[in-house]
Amino acid sequence: MKILFHTPHADEAPAWLASLARALPSADVRLWTPGDEAPADYAIVWRPPAELFAPRAGLRAVFVLGAGVDALLALERSRPRTLPAGVPLVRLEDTGMAAQMAEYAVYATLRYMRRFDEYELAQRQPRQPGIEGRWQVLEPHPRETFHVGVLGLGALGAHVAKALAMLGLPVRGYSRTQKSIDGVATFAGEDRLPAFLDGLKLVVNLLPSTPATDGILNRTTFSHLARGAYLVNLARGAHVVERDLIDALDEGRLAAATLDVFAQEPLPPAHPFWHMPRVTVTPHISALTLREPAVDQIARKIGALARGEAIGGIVDPLRGY
Repeated sequence: MKILFHTPHADEAPAWLASLARALPSADVRLWTPGDEAPADYAIVWRPPAELFAPRAGLRAVFVLGAGVDALLALERSRPRTLPAGVPLVRLEDTGMAAQMAEYAVYATLRYMRRFDEYELAQRQPRQPGIEGRWQVLEPHPRETFHVGVLGLGALGAHVAKALAMLGLPVRGYSRTQKSIDGVATFAGEDRLPAFLDGLKLVVNLLPSTPATDGILNRTTFSHLARGAYLVNLARGAHVVERDLIDALDEGRLAAATLDVFAQEPLPPAHPFWHMPRVTVTPHISALTLREPAVDQIARKIGALARGEAIGGIVDPLRGY
């Protein structure tokens, strides 16, 4: 069995290759290099170039080192027939990412509900000569009216919605098709999006990135939220119309935003988000791919495919997830 591996992070490749060799001792695992057109049974990739796939004989599956496959599908849209026809595209199913995502979402939600962000701002404000720091108690947002919405109820979104509901918050969830989650009011379908958004105090975005969801966080979306609402984007930067978000913050329509993902990554040093006091920036770390759990899952799925068994995580290219 021949396995082709690619990551754009060259410094991480040796550790991945060593883990794959341990998990699949009978496999010939090699790092893809430009010009490598030799046959492979499986490709394990993160943000590969189109050249990795063509020509490539014998591929049985392509495994993606993440829960999102939007980069590969965007590559296919820009260069049709890049991905080998009929070869399953397989995403990671929760390999420790759901717990990380819930931690991040709970932190951001409590930070805003308890107004810790405002305490941080007050401490950082420049002081005039002779004026000391100000000791001021801020009344927290009432828990019972701090309505939180989770956009996207896949494996990660459902876990986040449950974690938020366990805090005793009123939680809503939105998905393409109807879902049922204890303690969460669920909405489904494009026509129900305004009702889901209506009066929300905080939105956590965990939608898959597809042409249908690009730009979904825009001026119209923000207009449905409670005035002074908060945005937490943990999915993809393409979901946000950046100009609309900046305007909503400047106008007070939104009070603040916590952003972990961006249209361009790394976020350029001169980008306005770096300099907006009500925007919190983190470098796409809300749910890191954990190498050993990811390798273990991929190895088990390769074994299942070799035995002719069905596996989970196969992407529907038309839906984008």
